[in-house]
Amino acid sequence: MKFTVPKEVILDELQILQGIVEKRNTMPILANILVNVTDTEVEITGTDLEVGMRTHFAAQIEELGAVTVSGKKIFEIAKSLPDGQAVTFKEDQDLLMNVTAGECEFKVLCLPKDDYPQVPDPKFEKGIQLPVSEFRAMIERVFFAIAQEQRYYLNGALMVIKPKSLELVSTDGHRLSYVSKIIEDLDIAKEVRVIVAKKTLNELRKFDEGVIEFDLDDNNLFFRCGHRTLISRIIESKFPNFEAVIPKDNPHILMLSRELFMSAVRRVSLLSAERSKGIKFTLEKNRLRLFSSNPEIGEARDKMDVDYKGPNIEIGFNAQYFLDFLTAVESEKIRFELRDENSAALLRPEGEEGLKSMYVLMPMKI
Repeated sequence: MKFTVPKEVILDELQILQGIVEKRNTMPILANILVNVTDTEVEITGTDLEVGMRTHFAAQIEELGAVTVSGKKIFEIAKSLPDGQAVTFKEDQDLLMNVTAGECEFKVLCLPKDDYPQVPDPKFEKGIQLPVSEFRAMIERVFFAIAQEQRYYLNGALMVIKPKSLELVSTDGHRLSYVSKIIEDLDIAKEVRVIVAKKTLNELRKFDEGVIEFDLDDNNLFFRCGHRTLISRIIESKFPNFEAVIPKDNPHILMLSRELFMSAVRRVSLLSAERSKGIKFTLEKNRLRLFSSNPEIGEARDKMDVDYKGPNIEIGFNAQYFLDFLTAVESEKIRFELRDENSAALLRPEGEEGLKSMYVLMPMKI
């Protein structure tokens, strides 16, 4: 195996694989990437058995072949080389990868390609295409509310593809984030409803070309964008019934300036309890009071004028949960819907075009 490629070309591909390759060394081979040189191009693959990435690029090819090599070390080597250099990769018979550029030379130990896990090949026959920029924006609306816990079905977001619409939903049991978008070109015969792992969504945030082609089989999800294909094992479980969680009739409506509200929450949370991040909200006619207290530090208060005509309500929330949502949305106004001090609140960006977002937040005792 031998090929030559500009540093910048292979560096981009090696960098995108850094989020994929296994770093815990549970299996040494998973710290490696598979480099496969064909007649026309170089294909490199990384996987941790749950998420995989396959990418390919053109190169000056002299010898065909395939081998696995440390993804981290090859990336660090390529990154260290002078810009504008052509880099030559050559596999010796004794499983050594020679990397040369100008006067620089490295020899990196390899492992046989036969030891590398099989990464499934997609067909992309369904014709499902998702616009990259909108899909990335939708991921940002749900990513922060994905759990990391033993209930593995919460360690991802539910993706629902319907004719002409796409939905993403995430929850960690304390809050739920929902976003949907009308996509006129989505013409599918049967609804697709799958849980996409958090790591997969994080890698999809890095895609930046045109459209994402989507496909799936019984065990895997496939996302292709340009010359890169992301492969993710399906999380086999049932996602909670999110429709039942979203409040339908919270009668008390509060309209807020997103920037002013976010600033007030951030200020008052400075003296909230470290673990709970709890803030007490007191709603009065056209006024919102915020209060936090930490016995070891002190207390903080703030108030702001708001558009509110309902009864007085005193309710507590996790301040960080508010900040996560307020940072993710872009509207000037936030619609804050309440029932009472014991029921879930519903927040929506007001007047936002393109995406429809809802955020459900459970109250806490303070």
